Amino acid sequence: MAPTLTPDPHTPLPEASPPTATLIKPGTAYADAWQRCLTAAPEAFHDERVLNLWGAAWQTDGRTLPATTPVDGTPIAGAPRLDGATAQHAVRAALDQHRAWRHVPLPERRARIAATLDALSAHRELLALLLVWEIGKPWRLALADVDRAIDGVRWYVDGIEAMLGGRAPLDGPVSNIASWNYPMSVLVHAVLVQALAGNAVIAKTPTDGGAACLTLASALAAREGVPVTLVGGSGRELNQALVRAPEIGCVSFVGGRDTGAAVATAVADLGKRHILEQEGLNTWGIWDYSGWERLTAVIPKLFDYGKQRCTAYPRFVVQRSLFDAFLAAYLPAVRAVRVGHPLAVAAPADPLPALDFGPLIHAAKAKELTDQVAEAVDRGAVPLYRGRPDPARFLPGQDASAYVHPVTLLNPPPSSPLHHAEPFGPVDTIVLVDTEAELLAAMNASNGALVATLATDDRAVYDRLAPQIRAFKTGHGAPRSRGDRDELFGGFGASWRGAFVGGDLLVRAVTQGPADERPPGNFPEYQLMP
Repeated sequence: MAPTLTPDPHTPLPEASPPTATLIKPGTAYADAWQRCLTAAPEAFHDERVLNLWGAAWQTDGRTLPATTPVDGTPIAGAPRLDGATAQHAVRAALDQHRAWRHVPLPERRARIAATLDALSAHRELLALLLVWEIGKPWRLALADVDRAIDGVRWYVDGIEAMLGGRAPLDGPVSNIASWNYPMSVLVHAVLVQALAGNAVIAKTPTDGGAACLTLASALAAREGVPVTLVGGSGRELNQALVRAPEIGCVSFVGGRDTGAAVATAVADLGKRHILEQEGLNTWGIWDYSGWERLTAVIPKLFDYGKQRCTAYPRFVVQRSLFDAFLAAYLPAVRAVRVGHPLAVAAPADPLPALDFGPLIHAAKAKELTDQVAEAVDRGAVPLYRGRPDPARFLPGQDASAYVHPVTLLNPPPSSPLHHAEPFGPVDTIVLVDTEAELLAAMNASNGALVATLATDDRAVYDRLAPQIRAFKTGHGAPRSRGDRDELFGGFGASWRGAFVGGDLLVRAVTQGPADERPPGNFPEYQLMP
């Protein structure tokens, strides 16, 4: 008889493979989420479409184009697209709301915003589920997006008296045009703080995703008497109304540099108050460094939401003599990144999967990024890592065209967009340098960024080099985040235009103080703030 083998207790056993996903967790299907929306806010959802909110009423106008979720191709509701003329009517109606709301006493404004937060909290899981389906966020990150919005606005509700300090609302409503990646913690957060400060607010539903989530949040705010306008449409068609209309008191924009440049030109020509957050290539520099265990621990976190965020780090600038040590720390970490269908489970009772990211925002973006990687390799970039799908994390036969797994390239050629622009996806690039001057040049490749990190063991080296990095926030061996409460947030160069935000500066940016006041910001020399 063969002997029984006892495992050596000092030898780690191989990890068991996760059970193969076979179904969407019961109760989380898109049809379930949609039915919950119809029950929670029937005034804002009609049959299979979401409505626009303007003139203090839900409108059935706008042309709705077919839409699908990036998660698995399931049809979902898209934003109804208004034409420019109707958007102008919506802006004029928002001005009427603004003129009334700016005279509402602060205690009443606080009470209405607080009631909105309570309603958002009551629908927390539904809002998060909509984010999963509409923009592909894993469950953990979707909940965090909702919670950050609610908790952040509560902080302003508690401290708004001191922040206002005799300041007054603007002369017209605030227009918000934001990207799709953080509908709650960026867009809804900003809208509610702007309203708390005494302004009527207008929000454009991002074309690429978030329509139902934003519609539900806006419905809950409107029920409490908060003057919210929510409209969908193409940026080009709505630009005249949402950016250039004389009724607009301030433009708040979050998005890419191409669109942001057009908005920046318009607000500069008109002398309009503005907050324009734009992309930049955030970099992580490594120089005379030995903290490799810390780097290994942080790499998977840098892939949260597939690096589809303004503070992602897609570029590592590495001292050539440390490249072997860097790879020994980096490669095991990137191999541990978990990608899959955010709602796929093996059995009904299983918890939702713990993922670092799911799909990109749509299949077209996935193809664009895949093509950029292929082109960079054809022109000389060295592929160091290419992730592969784990079938256990996907449903059998599902549409996975929006998924891109982590890719790492060494030395992307100068002719590649991956050399100088933010990929907004899970593609890391590495540039090797030999001198401090080369380090700084490579870290400043995109004419300004929002964040950067310099990892070095020598604090004196960090203190000397960090001020020369063209990023608004620079971390010493640790990532920096956007931040909303405790510190200033902005950008250098082309990554930002207009007033900086964060803490009480967000309130200052959307209120009027002394006539000669100029809020801290990144303004062209010729631009005067009202």
